[in-house]
Amino acid sequence: MSRSLTFILYFLAIFLQAGAYGLTFMLPRLFEAFGASEKTVGLMLAITAVTTLFTVYFSGHLSDIFGRLRTLGVACLAIACALFLFAAVTSVGPGLICASVLLGFGWGLTYSLGPIVLTRLVKPDERVQSFALLSVFVMAGFGLSPVLASAMEASGLPVNDAFTLTALLCLVSAGLFFGLHHPVRNHTLNRAPEASSRITLATIGAVIRSRALVPVVMVCIGASVFAGMNNFQTVFADNRGLDYATFFLVYTVTVIIFRLVLVRYKGGSNPYFTIAILQYLMCVSVALFIFSDGSFILYITVAVLFGLGYGVSYPILVAVTAMDALEDLGPQTLQLFALTYFIGIFGFPLIAGWLIVEIGTTPLLSFVAVIAAIEATMALRRATMIRAGI
Repeated sequence: MSRSLTFILYFLAIFLQAGAYGLTFMLPRLFEAFGASEKTVGLMLAITAVTTLFTVYFSGHLSDIFGRLRTLGVACLAIACALFLFAAVTSVGPGLICASVLLGFGWGLTYSLGPIVLTRLVKPDERVQSFALLSVFVMAGFGLSPVLASAMEASGLPVNDAFTLTALLCLVSAGLFFGLHHPVRNHTLNRAPEASSRITLATIGAVIRSRALVPVVMVCIGASVFAGMNNFQTVFADNRGLDYATFFLVYTVTVIIFRLVLVRYKGGSNPYFTIAILQYLMCVSVALFIFSDGSFILYITVAVLFGLGYGVSYPILVAVTAMDALEDLGPQTLQLFALTYFIGIFGFPLIAGWLIVEIGTTPLLSFVAVIAAIEATMALRRATMIRAGI
């Protein structure tokens, strides 16, 4: 298999399985059908978070035994099973819990191992571009699956069918990952044996003491902002008389366009300045959303600004994490990056669901705006320290 075809099939596999995470934005709609509230959504995603953290910690152990591509294939099979279960459940119970556990297991593996595979296929100075391209396919899957679900609902189909269809696509993704095991190994730029990917207490301590700690913490905060804005977007839109599909479509198109532009960007001498500027835009978008009410124009503006702020800063953050990592701890650093990301992505909805039910959406969005400002300020502080030579 040629190098170009290997990359094409790898990114296609990433795209097909990424839709699974986008469907978590539809869980409030799915759970509403059997009388469950936003609190239940948050609780199930918290179970997913715990499973994900456990999985990320041991993902290196599994990939060392089976190989990274085969492990990714197993992950996609788990995600497919999770989606089939979500489509089938009609009440809160063991089936829902099992689906949440399988989703966490699958996503913990795919998200932590995906970037590591790319680091073996590209040169260090190509990482910003390659991570940007990877994130384009991830974002396309994330953002288009809720749009697909909305279209299926509009045609009279239940939202459950969107989960079933995406589960089938994840099975295709699993087959692609299994088939890419040998081609990826043949096209690696580093012919030396793969360094161990296992996370231990010693490697965690080394990462904490390294420069990579700042982006590892930042991604957790950013993931919380992302979850706060997206996981309950169906609720926000319904309360304001808007169509949630508009937000996801505009956000996705914005992210894809600007991430494709980012593919030509090599990071510059101080990429943290770029991250800071973009994340302050993210903060502005959340603040604007608080006061936008039912305005369609402002709704689109919020989606564009959030797509530009969060969507474009994220792949740069992945790249600087890889650059700030100690040379012999690259895989472990990226796995810890994934671990803290999932703390925010699947853990924050527990807080968000409680705030929506007990206090309302405005306090939730206000809190999200504050933590967005904190993350942007962390990036600005790191950028200033780099400029000062510290």
